[in-house]
Amino acid sequence: MTYAQLTTNIKKLEGQITVPGDKSISHRSIMFGAISNGLTTVTNFLMGEDCLSTISCFRKLGIDIHLEDDQVLVHGKGLDGLKEPSDILDVGNSGTTIRLMLGILSGCPFYTTLIGDHSIGKRPMTRVTKPLMEMGALIDGRNNGEYTPISIRGGSLKSFHYTLPVASAQVKSCLLFAGMQAEGTTTIIESVQTRDHTERMIRKFGGEVVVKDRSVTIQGGQSFQGTTVHVPGDISSAAFFLVAGAIVPNSEIHLKNVGLNPTRTGIIDVMKDMGADLQIVNEQYDSFEPVGDIVIKYSSLKGTVIEGELIPRLIDEIPIIALLATQAEGVTVIKDAEELKVKETNRIDTVVNELSKLGARIEATKDGMVIYGRSTLQGGKVDSHGDHRIGMMLAIAGLLCQGDVALTNKEAISVSYPTFFSHLESLIQ
Repeated sequence: MTYAQLTTNIKKLEGQITVPGDKSISHRSIMFGAISNGLTTVTNFLMGEDCLSTISCFRKLGIDIHLEDDQVLVHGKGLDGLKEPSDILDVGNSGTTIRLMLGILSGCPFYTTLIGDHSIGKRPMTRVTKPLMEMGALIDGRNNGEYTPISIRGGSLKSFHYTLPVASAQVKSCLLFAGMQAEGTTTIIESVQTRDHTERMIRKFGGEVVVKDRSVTIQGGQSFQGTTVHVPGDISSAAFFLVAGAIVPNSEIHLKNVGLNPTRTGIIDVMKDMGADLQIVNEQYDSFEPVGDIVIKYSSLKGTVIEGELIPRLIDEIPIIALLATQAEGVTVIKDAEELKVKETNRIDTVVNELSKLGARIEATKDGMVIYGRSTLQGGKVDSHGDHRIGMMLAIAGLLCQGDVALTNKEAISVSYPTFFSHLESLIQ
């Protein structure tokens, strides 16, 4: 357990930073590279603990992966090239790793056991294990496959039509990985569109996927070819500095090479709706993932309502949006966000409890929270609870506090943003 004494009550934030590579895309680049034929070169890969867990797991499955300077080289062997591991696969703190890998392993005719850290051991896996068993995979784990350790023996899968019971890109992606190995055609139906990085990456690696309205269809038996993937900056990481620039007086921050996938830009829509002085420049409409630069300045903000189809487009940004709302005039209401309860922590309760320690007026509801602005934040002792996004949110909150702030468990931040504190310090004036 480590502590960080946070910088408080600063004059302004000013400067330019390039946020690390997108975590979701980094995970998937390794996975697709491993199951493709030939070499895949990944640049701007996120060297965070979660993504390194994905690399570790695929190495145990017999894939040669080399880290060279700022790129990763994946020597893919195709879906049939994965080998039964001689050891347990440890996913660390990464829900993306375990859920997507279960989809890949469901088609592999060998036995594998997966574990993770204490947080992973509490996160529900039946949302993926149940449909995978319907497709023909043999899976067992605590509470009938709901919790790790989870064992899986894959093999002959049958295709199916499946309606997602929760809005989850992890579940969708897991079932697409299974569907590409099943006989026939698999269709996944979403009630609300979730991030589409997997669909984009299927095409990037030479495969075919059909997206129509809220359905995603993939034909089994496809093969993929290695390619070059440049990972854009993670908008979920950029969100912390977007909010910092908007709420610290006299600030102006330029964020370079940020991913602008429309299934991920809910944070931008909400900030503009709240009155943020935010501009997108140098947009590049790449066929793989659109990117651009974002300029954010200190802003006069007003409360808003965040709900419905907007939630999946900003689910990971809700902790920092809650902080943003403490500095807006009026009330901000967040609804339809029950998925926050099964993240690294119960992010509804954790956000409310930790911000309350600093003097915020914020209340938890069954599916979100209500934030009353505008709050003057005070010093105090806060805790990330091992959740990287909570840790970064509290570090940004510290910039506004009128008194010392101590953050416990700061090391959790390295999961997705190892250079977070050095980037923050470079902006402080």
